Amino acid sequence: MVDAMKKLASLNVELTVEERNLLSVGYKNVIGARRASWRILSSIEQKEEGKGNEQNVKRIKGYRQKVESELSDICTDVMTVIDEHLIPSCSGAESTVFFYKM
Repeated sequence: MVDAMKKLASLNVELTVEERNLLSVGYKNVIGARRASWRILSSIEQKEEGKGNEQNVKRIKGYRQKVESELSDICTDVMTVIDEHLIPSCSGAESTVFFYKM
């Protein structure tokens, strides 16, 4: 859903209320899944550090850093779409405020 909404946003047209909500929910779900993964990995990493299992800590740290990188990329992506396409095409204050809140 995120890819489809991103393509729509790239057309530089003002999104309807429903389209804005789909974009927001799509990114929220993608980011929420990564955040949940990050929390689980961080918890496991701390437990393994407590056990002194350095091999598992190293492996988990790599996974956690990969999730952090994905989160950063997704956030940068949505910010770019908002800044370059959506805010410039907004005609009303409601749309502009919606995207600033995202």
